Amino acid sequence: MAIECEPLCHFGGRLYFTTFPQPAPRPEYLNHITTEAGYAPPLRRSKEPSTSGVSDEDAKYYYFTIDDQLVYLSFFEDWGPLNLAMVYKACILIHELLQDETLASHRLVLYSSTDPRRKANAALLMCLYVMIVQQRPPWEAFHPIAELEFMPFRDAGRGRSDFNLSIQDCLWGLYKAMQNGLCDMNEFDIEDYEYYEKVENGDWNWLTPNFIAFASPVDPYWIKREKEKQQEEEQVGTGAPSPAKSGNLALQRKLPTPFLNCLDYFEKQNVKLVVRLNNALYDRQLFLERGINHYDLYFDDGTNPTDEIVRKFIDMADDIIEAGGVVAVHCKAGLGRTGTLIGAYLIWKYGFTATEAIAFMRIVRPGSVVGPQQQYMYLKQLEWCKWSAFDEIKRSQSATIIATTAIVTPATPPAETDEEMEVTNDTVTAIIVESTASEPVPPVTPSRHVARAAAQAGAISPPGQPRKTPAAKRVASDSDLEDSEDVLPALNVAPAVVRRTRAKPASARSAPTRSSTSMEQRPARVTRSAASAAVRKVGAVLGAAKLSKTNANTTATGQAPNKIPRLANGTTARSTAAAAKDTSSAENANTTRRLRQSPSPTPSRLPTLTHKRGYTNTVSTVPASPVKGGVRSAVAAAGAWMTNNAAGVVVPGTKSERPGLRPTRRRRSSFSAADVVA
Repeated sequence: MAIECEPLCHFGGRLYFTTFPQPAPRPEYLNHITTEAGYAPPLRRSKEPSTSGVSDEDAKYYYFTIDDQLVYLSFFEDWGPLNLAMVYKACILIHELLQDETLASHRLVLYSSTDPRRKANAALLMCLYVMIVQQRPPWEAFHPIAELEFMPFRDAGRGRSDFNLSIQDCLWGLYKAMQNGLCDMNEFDIEDYEYYEKVENGDWNWLTPNFIAFASPVDPYWIKREKEKQQEEEQVGTGAPSPAKSGNLALQRKLPTPFLNCLDYFEKQNVKLVVRLNNALYDRQLFLERGINHYDLYFDDGTNPTDEIVRKFIDMADDIIEAGGVVAVHCKAGLGRTGTLIGAYLIWKYGFTATEAIAFMRIVRPGSVVGPQQQYMYLKQLEWCKWSAFDEIKRSQSATIIATTAIVTPATPPAETDEEMEVTNDTVTAIIVESTASEPVPPVTPSRHVARAAAQAGAISPPGQPRKTPAAKRVASDSDLEDSEDVLPALNVAPAVVRRTRAKPASARSAPTRSSTSMEQRPARVTRSAASAAVRKVGAVLGAAKLSKTNANTTATGQAPNKIPRLANGTTARSTAAAAKDTSSAENANTTRRLRQSPSPTPSRLPTLTHKRGYTNTVSTVPASPVKGGVRSAVAAAGAWMTNNAAGVVVPGTKSERPGLRPTRRRRSSFSAADVVA
């Protein structure tokens, strides 16, 4: 009597998969039934026909199972997937059955019981064989069983599962590892894998050709010595006598066998870095003595690492791997914290998803990544991919810069002999000393004509611009006297030589001194509007002879004449006009009106209402009452704004010197030429 089973799933060729109710019958019994006439198990529809060349009614079937041969050894509640050694054994078994000549006319059926754990493990093995041996993509390998329902795999925890892995995750994880050269079943050493996987031999696995995940080595004598040191420090701190030391500790110094195997194996396998993620259970000096670097990145068991730890681990591991070395990582058991950091590197380096990385690592080392570390990897996978993209852009830019630098090399002109060249202008003096042939030649040696042209270009002063901030000090000048186009000849006064200083550039304005290098002869000028009232009064009060005598005395003394011509009695035309204010008020009003209508487009360069040393608008006040024949009388006649600010602008006169304007900083004035009288 035949036992009913699920319809057979066709994987192509002569391979099929099915399940029998729990408990599944023995293969011998099933193969005996297939010899009976008229046996035909149900089949699922498949687009790929069988290569046996016989019809479904006449086909012979051969059943085999791995439920009792390949058993998953769980840590807690985990039950799969089966490790890489079992995958290798299943592939060898299926391949040998296909090559058996006595079964050449049979269809091979891998079956399991309906137990969800055994069903999922057996189906995954069949899919992995199709993908690894027959080299079919993972979607084609999973397609025959896509309509079946499977229980997802879970972590090695004690509680309920809150993060599941599917058969597809395992297929894609191993597929990506194979595509990136991280898993080559042709070079897989099953004996080495099963030997060092055992706890008594070291408990480690090769996750990739560049990563070894292992449990923390333990040195009981070192731990005992550290505890004694800690007790001694505590006793010394409290003042109590220290405990007796064990005299035979040096003789008892012998490392456990797993630790010795680990040191010897790592030294032979080109391990360059050991990363410890748990508390110290051994002396790190043991690795350093064998030329293996050691680094600690501790974080608590069952927790997630910080971004700084992940970034540091990725950078260190990538440097070792790019140099051809191997990185060994361990926590206490070599599962949770170890798998988390290695999985982060797989996502960053090769573009795994979190589920693919976890599934692949659990096939290679069962139990990797436990509890909340699964959700942590799932949430951080996108950020780690962004890290990878950013690092790739930086590497490409660095490579481009290096390539450009290597191709384009700046040309170095030949060295010149000792030569000193001095370029002198009104404001710029540059001395260029060329290097000698014996001295080292700089990368770029400018030629002499380039330096000369640069010096001449720098000597050109820029055009005057209005400034909002104070500039360097300069000698005040009367803009009305300099820039007015309405000029009258001097009052019967011979043209005087006036020393004028060309304005220096901003960089050369260090002091308000007169330049001795730039001088020109120019007759003194007065405006028609400023001197009209004075001219009419001078003819009536003073004689032409006395005016000539005064001018001669002034020239003989060597004192520079004022821009406003001085009269015979030593006063200016403006002070004379101020004295005659009562008799010519109407004329003064007309003069002021003409000043306000001055056509000169040049902005005022008169000094502002500030102190000589100050930069604010506060000025000292002067009594409003004028003094006869003094400076204040002239100021009072000049305008209302000068009445209260004469001390801040005008220098008082003495017996030997006449009064004059204080040198002030040039500022952008809000007063027009009509409102300001020098």
